[in-house]
Parts: sequence; C-alpha cells; structure tokens
Amino acid sequence: MRRPSAPLALGLLLGVCALGGAGVAGAQLAPQSNAPVDITADQLDVQNQKCLAIYTGDAEALQDTSRLRANTINIYNKTLPPRPGAQNTSGEPGSANCGQLDRMEADGQVYYVTPNEVVKGDHAIYTADDKTIIVTGDVVVAQGKNVSAGTKLVINTDTGVATMASNVTGRGKAGRVRTVVYPNQSQTGAAAKSGEKSGGLKPPVPPPARPQSG
Repeated sequence: MRRPSAPLALGLLLGVCALGGAGVAGAQLAPQSNAPVDITADQLDVQNQKCLAIYTGDAEALQDTSRLRANTINIYNKTLPPRPGAQNTSGEPGSANCGQLDRMEADGQVYYVTPNEVVKGDHAIYTADDKTIIVTGDVVVAQGKNVSAGTKLVINTDTGVATMASNVTGRGKAGRVRTVVYPNQSQTGAAAKSGEKSGGLKPPVPPPARPQSG
C-alpha cells in the first residue's frame, strides 16, 4: 500500500474519528513549540470506538526540528461522553466522541531525534498532559560524541529536563546507567568512532531522513 500523504492521513483521522478539529493538538515533541505535528507512514488504520489511529510501516511524527520514528505509532485521543443523538456505525446510539490528544505510543526501532541529540529505544510513550516522553528498553542517548545508556529515559519536552535510569543497581554491576564523556572536544555529530574507546558503547545511528516531496 502506498504511503499516504500527511494531509490525507490527518484528514482521515479527523473525519473518521470525529475529533472536531482536535487531531494531535497539544502534542509537543519539540521543546516549547506550537508547530503542527506532521505524521507519515505506510498505512493508517482508525478504530473509531477507541479514538485510536494506528500508523504502521516506517511511521514518523515530525514537529519543527524534532522527529519521533518507529515501526508503529499509535495515537490515542481522549474519549468523551457520546454526543446527544450520536450513532455508531451500526446505527445504534453511543458512538464515541473523541477529544484532544491523550498519548502517542511508539514501538519497534524507536528514535527520537532533535538537532542536539539522538535517542534510541524499543518503546516510547508521549503523554500530552505532562508533555513527557518515556523511552524504555535498550536505551542509548548520543549528544555529539558523548553517549549515555540505560533502560529507561524520561524527557520533559517542555523544560528539556531528562532522567536516565536502569533496572540494575549496585556498584560494579553490569547494566547500570553508563555515560562516556569526551571533555574539551567538539560535540558536533554522533561520530561512529565515539565508541572505539568506550568499551563498545556507541551512539545510535538514526534512519536517514526521508526526502521531502514537493
């Protein structure tokens, strides 16, 4: 199936889910940005009763200069009480009334990319109310040549504050939170050589950017 354009995908989401113009309003993938969120994928499936849109196949959510990439991105909008007189697809009353964005979930080869860093993980959840991204799994963060690793990363996209954690604790144990820092060196670009002297801890390499269609 051909990849739907962002306007088509958002149009389907707005029309089928009857979001009343809400769409993904309130999403803040980029720090302190009110730019629109542009979502692309190979396929879009909408589950009206769950206020859920499922983007599969190289899914990508772009806002300003920040990107969230994954195999699958699920967008959940808040479920509101049914509108008076509303009908579902079978003609019975009780059709879902979907409101503002609740959360976005990304699964499989997750990358969160900003101009200053690249974050890699297995699963990510963005919660609109608190503007927080939680990345879990094999989590690696690269900022220039500096690299950190753990099993859980919490990012507040409003303040820019981030916390890395691990499910392993105790001095000398493998798998604890680990950071390799290159002091007094240029931090431009996540160079592949940055892992050569860090015991194999290498920065993630995000997928190449898709060419922008005219």
